[in-house]
Amino acid sequence: MRTAQDIMTTAVITIGPDADITEAAKLLLDKGVNGLPVTDAEGRLVGILCQSDLVRMQKSLPIPSLFTLLDGFVPLSSSALLEAEVKRIAASKVADAMSTKVVTVSPDTTIDEIATLMVDRKFHTLPVTKGDLLVGIVGMQDIIKTLMPRS
Repeated sequence: MRTAQDIMTTAVITIGPDADITEAAKLLLDKGVNGLPVTDAEGRLVGILCQSDLVRMQKSLPIPSLFTLLDGFVPLSSSALLEAEVKRIAASKVADAMSTKVVTVSPDTTIDEIATLMVDRKFHTLPVTKGDLLVGIVGMQDIIKTLMPRS
C-alpha cells in the first residue's frame, strides 16, 4: 500500500513565525498553495497558516452581549475568547494568525488514512513529520495524482 512518503512533496514552501502577514499572503497567492507550514530555525513545525486564517482576519469583530445585574455589567462571552479573536484579526505577524494545533501525518501513513483525514476534517494540506521535524507535505492534488496510471 502506498504511503505519504510515496506521494509527498519534499521541497516544502515554509514560512517563519516572525514573518509579516503580507509576505505570507503573497507566498500563498504566488505559489498557489492553500497552506504554509510554519517552522522555526531548526525546521521544527510550530504551526500552519492557511488561506482561511487570512480570510478570518477580514471578518468583523463579534462584540459580546452584556446584561446588567445589580448595577454591574456581565459579559455573555468569555473575555479570553474575545482577546484571542482581536489578536487574530489584528495580526501583523504569522505567529499571531497561524494555527498551532496542527494535524500531521508520518511518512508511513497510508494514502487511505490521509484521504480519510482530508475528507472528514476538511483539510486540503497535511504536513508530514518525523518527530517534530517537517519532512514533506501532502495536498489533495497528490492524492488525485494517485488515480492516474503510473508511467
